[in-house]
Amino acid sequence: MSIPTVELNDGVRIPQLGFGVFKVDPADTERIVTDALEAGYRHIDTAAIYGNEEGVGRALAASGIPRDELFITTKLWNDRQAGDEPLAAIDESLAKLGLEQVDLYLVHWPAPKGGNYVNAWEKMVAIRDAGKTRSIGVSNHLPEHLRDIIAATGVTPSVDQIELHPAYQQRDVTDFAAELGIRIEAWGPLGQGKYPLFDETPVAAAAAAHGKTPAQVVLRWHIQEGNIVFPKSNSPARIRENLDLFDFELTADEQAAITALERGGRVSAHPSEVN
Repeated sequence: MSIPTVELNDGVRIPQLGFGVFKVDPADTERIVTDALEAGYRHIDTAAIYGNEEGVGRALAASGIPRDELFITTKLWNDRQAGDEPLAAIDESLAKLGLEQVDLYLVHWPAPKGGNYVNAWEKMVAIRDAGKTRSIGVSNHLPEHLRDIIAATGVTPSVDQIELHPAYQQRDVTDFAAELGIRIEAWGPLGQGKYPLFDETPVAAAAAAHGKTPAQVVLRWHIQEGNIVFPKSNSPARIRENLDLFDFELTADEQAAITALERGGRVSAHPSEVN
């Protein structure tokens, strides 16, 4: 099984399917990431605020997988955006991960009340130029935030990681990003279980037609949309199941029917509210 990669606007290639560790207990992280790596994942998405970078690092070190076969993302938290704090934060994350360089470093939220997201982006450019990350991007940034950071630096993020699932597709953000060559990473790709997505007729019908689970159908929808996606699970069986997306394809009608589930159904916080 080969996971497809997509090319970012800086020439870095990223596996389109990865494994996320949001809300994975630090005590369980090494075991769960080890399960994911053994299943075949090579793209791991963590963040400083998750508190589990050290567990990710232990799993990577124990895996024996060559570094150049791995793609590791972490993120700068909101209280580290001012002054030179981002420069210290990346060093702390690298130490916890046991790495000299991550593949992608993201500004986790714009945190607009703090007024430091432009400074954070300026420091991200310096971090990339220092070789501590191959690529830089953002998370939860809206078009106004993207305009500000690009105007200040002339540097366009490689990705914007946003809440995205069939009921909430953020077309204003994704269309703007597409114009600038920014790839979309979808967090909460299954709606975090906060609405009955798997019972929706288009999802259930496609699952029955292809002999797949509803979760696999929705993840396949993301893949065909061109999103980069990293579902999370603590279950080894589900970890493997979420990887099994590349032996079927949704028809154009099935894809369109799932896309039509859009209803502005945000299930998490608005970027202006997280500071």
